[in-house]
Amino acid sequence: MEALIGITGKDYVIVAADASAARSIVVFKTDEDKILQLDSHKLLACSGPTGDRYQFCEFVQKNLHLHEMRTDVRMGTKAAAAWTRNELATALRKGPYQVNLLLAGYDKGSGPSLFFMDYMASMAEVPFGAHGYASNFVLSTMDRYWKKGMTLAEGKDVLKKCLHEIRTRFLVSLPAFSIKVITETGVEVITEDSL
Repeated sequence: MEALIGITGKDYVIVAADASAARSIVVFKTDEDKILQLDSHKLLACSGPTGDRYQFCEFVQKNLHLHEMRTDVRMGTKAAAAWTRNELATALRKGPYQVNLLLAGYDKGSGPSLFFMDYMASMAEVPFGAHGYASNFVLSTMDRYWKKGMTLAEGKDVLKKCLHEIRTRFLVSLPAFSIKVITETGVEVITEDSL
């Protein structure tokens, strides 16, 4: 019952993930951070079984860092997404990871971008995206309120509306969300109160 949300704007990407760690009918904790910082300008939001989520996300993070150390070149967001999708596709034929991902980043020159990937290794660059059961509610909200070139304040307002829809209409309680914003200056963690 996880939820991942990503929204791009004029010069930023907002990524939000529910902070619940649960299995079956039991919630273990409500402060789980499902958004991994890959580097100073990239985030990977991941949902799925805890073991797969931790293993795959850390695998991606460490290999992108290794690539940068070996070549002295940091991958752009699109290249990092393509590499990640390729690893998911390779694993699909060996020992698949049951993870759904939103890879977000900000590159100088090309600006913000958001990539949607699922456990079957499909990938698409999207202006906004969501994973999990909550996507049934938030995709329509984002479709209605998202517009190209939104300011950060407008993007926060759309996210606030999405969280309201989840809390109003979704059967399962998702009490807390971790929210991170990527801009030209890097990654910033924000609270729901600041939306």
